[in-house]
Amino acid sequence: MTRYIFITGGVVSSLGKGITSAALGALLQARGFKVRLRKLDPYLNVDPGTMSPFQHGEVFVTDDGAETDLDLGHYERFTGCPNNKSDNITTGRIYQEIIAKERRGDYLGGTVQVIPHVTDAIKTFVLKDNEGIDFVLCEIGGTVGDIEALPFFEAIRQLSNQLDRGQTCFIHLTLLPYIPSAGEMKTKPTQHSVKELRSIGIQPDVLMCRCDRPIPYEEKRKIALFCNVREAAVVQAIDVDTIYDVPVRYHSEGLDREVLKTFGIEDAPDPDLTQWADITHIIREPEGEVTIAVVGKYTGLKDAYKSLIESLTHGGIANKVRVNIRWLESESFENPDQLHLLEGVNGILVPGGFGERGAEGKIAAAHFARTRNVPYFGICFGMQMAVIEAARNLAEVGKAGSTEFGATPEPVVGLMTEWLKEDELIQRGASGDLGGTMRLGAYDAILTPGSRVAEIYGTTKISERHRHRFEVNMSYRELLEAKGMVFSGTSPDGLLPEIVEIPEHPWFIGVQFHPELKSRPFDPHPLFESFIEAAVHQNRLV
Repeated sequence: MTRYIFITGGVVSSLGKGITSAALGALLQARGFKVRLRKLDPYLNVDPGTMSPFQHGEVFVTDDGAETDLDLGHYERFTGCPNNKSDNITTGRIYQEIIAKERRGDYLGGTVQVIPHVTDAIKTFVLKDNEGIDFVLCEIGGTVGDIEALPFFEAIRQLSNQLDRGQTCFIHLTLLPYIPSAGEMKTKPTQHSVKELRSIGIQPDVLMCRCDRPIPYEEKRKIALFCNVREAAVVQAIDVDTIYDVPVRYHSEGLDREVLKTFGIEDAPDPDLTQWADITHIIREPEGEVTIAVVGKYTGLKDAYKSLIESLTHGGIANKVRVNIRWLESESFENPDQLHLLEGVNGILVPGGFGERGAEGKIAAAHFARTRNVPYFGICFGMQMAVIEAARNLAEVGKAGSTEFGATPEPVVGLMTEWLKEDELIQRGASGDLGGTMRLGAYDAILTPGSRVAEIYGTTKISERHRHRFEVNMSYRELLEAKGMVFSGTSPDGLLPEIVEIPEHPWFIGVQFHPELKSRPFDPHPLFESFIEAAVHQNRLV
């Protein structure tokens, strides 16, 4: 029998529902259960693919090409279970499907309403494809009381009645603030949040209380009394210095025990959390440290680079060093006087992005790394800008540019109009919709035997996740390779570039895909592991 755990939030957003879901999934997994994690997002966008990183943060891409919420990245990193298109749903996608059915006449002339049509669609999503799964964890985006989230709360309320007794569990995450002027924690925000949740028919089984210090016993007792939960089910979710300590900390607070008790499971084996303790120890007591400059366009919101941050941490874990990130806005390097900000770093990483803003700054950062022998890692847009830099300054293609920024006489980077996916020809036009029209998801690549990337991967065939519309123009391959920039990875048919490298450089690699999406704390991505290793070597030379 599949059991369902619903994770909701109150008071304020960004309390950590995603980390809580991921950590609980990891704990249940460590006890021998098979888990699946899903995210229900109330916004009207069909997916986050067209949303600004400043508003939504990172777009996490799955193997099957879904553009999803960044919390799915946490799910994959903590459990190692790959997500897919059926693990993230939005109000927009639900309404899109319902309206399409209504236009076809599928409702036989009936009135289409939020209840039952929208709520039924949500329930179908929650229950779909769960054969062989012990626990499905569903995180509801936003907070209780949000008007757009009401259909989701109503749907999970209905599910708790439709499924067998003991088949559902509700976890509610709230804020427990400490007021310095009063010298005490305040439980009222939690009480009111639970009151709001109960007013729509949902009684939480477990309360997760986010706090920056231990909860005194009297406050815990008070919360249990006023929120109608057992004292043991009031779980302290205290701030930690690394998210990889969360599973160990939540287990010590009894989260997984209380959840299992809700389902009447008392005999589950204790989890072995040694791996989590080990990586936390490395993070807290590293054998050294390196500084990586991340030259990006959205550095004002670190969530725009969530998987990237974690992947650098994973590379540090693999090399037993702390990775310090120096965040630098790419636009600043359009002024050459600002390049001094790159002095003293042990590596430069230029991540993905869209649009012309800051592009010349990324090109300048690539030039600095290439000419100063600083390890360079270009991802997606960062690869494209590195190729443009090499075309201009090595191959003497003075007007090298990208058609993404407008017409250019030397289109070193251009719009990708067609490509193969599993023997199917995919075609796109420049005037088509933006949403969902990129090269998305996992694609194979063939690496050149003997190349640096083949050595790093330990194989000549890889699969990586993509999210982009523009490609490096292969017409310039011969010219660039004659000047030292090698195309060491291509699509299986040889038509699309996947990886470039400069063999004579200490470490200079650009990739068209997003390797950060597949890195895990216990299985760091080989490119990040190698990049940080090169940064460690660079640090010793400085």
